[in-house]
Amino acid sequence: MEPKIGLTQEQRAGVIGLLKTLLADEYILYTKTRNYHWNVKGPLFSDLHKFFESQYEAIDESIDEVAERIRALGGVAPGSLAEMLALGTLRETPGGGLNAQEMVGSLLEDHEQVIVFLRGSLETSANRFGDAGTSDFLTGLMEEHEKMAWMLRSMVE
Repeated sequence: MEPKIGLTQEQRAGVIGLLKTLLADEYILYTKTRNYHWNVKGPLFSDLHKFFESQYEAIDESIDEVAERIRALGGVAPGSLAEMLALGTLRETPGGGLNAQEMVGSLLEDHEQVIVFLRGSLETSANRFGDAGTSDFLTGLMEEHEKMAWMLRSMVE
């Protein structure tokens, strides 16, 4: 049954497309953060192990929220690894070959890339597709990624 929520099928399809890319990027970032959690080593192991865990747990919540937003708009949330890699803009990085500082820098770059995507998508959602609800939703996610990026940036400096 098609949602009757004041958005046309074309508007919903446009927003769902943005959300699918976001979901894929969130999933890739989650996987990378968990990978680094498992593989970090060195003098900051304990602190970074716990820090990465707190970040991937927060990202996991975002993944669920994005998937549910896709469903609320009448879309089908992608759920396979192949779909995530095909839809996402972020790329995986093996955790075993990086030192702790490189891991932090890699995650920072990814969060900043997601923030830029979110900033553009919330404008597109509101102005092009007329979906203020998704725009508001994306603003909240952007703020979460900005906080995570700030924490990572503070470790790099």
